[in-house]
Amino acid sequence: MPSNELHLVVITGMSGAGKTVAVQSLEDLGYFCIDNLPPILLSKFAELLEQTNGRLQKVALVIDLRGREFFSALVESLEALKESKGVNYQILFLEANDETLVRRYKLTRRTHPLSPDGTVLDGILQERELLCDLRGRSHQIIDTSNLKPTELKEKIVHTYSEQHNSGLNLSFMSFGFKHGIPLDADLVFDVRFVPNPYYVESMRPLTGKQKEVADYVMKWEETNRFLNQLKEMLTFLLPKYEKEGKRQLVVGIGCTGGQHRSVAMAEALYEDFKENERCQVLHRDIEKGGF
Repeated sequence: MPSNELHLVVITGMSGAGKTVAVQSLEDLGYFCIDNLPPILLSKFAELLEQTNGRLQKVALVIDLRGREFFSALVESLEALKESKGVNYQILFLEANDETLVRRYKLTRRTHPLSPDGTVLDGILQERELLCDLRGRSHQIIDTSNLKPTELKEKIVHTYSEQHNSGLNLSFMSFGFKHGIPLDADLVFDVRFVPNPYYVESMRPLTGKQKEVADYVMKWEETNRFLNQLKEMLTFLLPKYEKEGKRQLVVGIGCTGGQHRSVAMAEALYEDFKENERCQVLHRDIEKGGF
């Protein structure tokens, strides 16, 4: 980023999804952090920061949902930021599934900001609906349902550290449809059309990271045709996403259990892209069992 440009990260999302961990992680990376800034002050705050003559270049703001006026005020402020040539902003949206959020609220014995007199779940459902459009505007979405605080911090450091502060971070994530689609996946592809190594007894306890399984998955014409076409599509899409300011792209590759086919194909895609992109491969369900 240019030396005189302000890099601003707006941290938002579901209450209880980990915004405190996120802001602490960015603070450790040298960001100047402010918690719970009223959305209506966002553009004015950005104007003040521009007047610091580059002394503050990395800033993170946590903007929480405290009332129904939140959405319109924040969207208006973000639209105003687009007109500012000296501000490069990103929206980091944190979310988790309903069950996880309810459990976290019970552990902390807190009330939900949108349902102080009702059930926690009522507040969560209302908040999810209000934030639906904002989620769609976000540059980075992290689902914290299955993440420990240390794992969330690692994800944020990977995305926002100095060596990753420009360009696009590409993640190939294998998963099993029986365990649910990853909420933080930007693109999802179903590879259950490939013959399943699970039904070959010698391969059943193995994973797609092992040569025997990978060779079996890759020997089919449909596998290679799919991978070639997906590689071509991603080669076209990646610079488009980067031009729009997207910092992270998660490509989900799903099979039935997340142990064999999706793992092998995610590994193959990683090998194709690792030389040219900031790339990693993740296997969400590899230890959960196959079919």
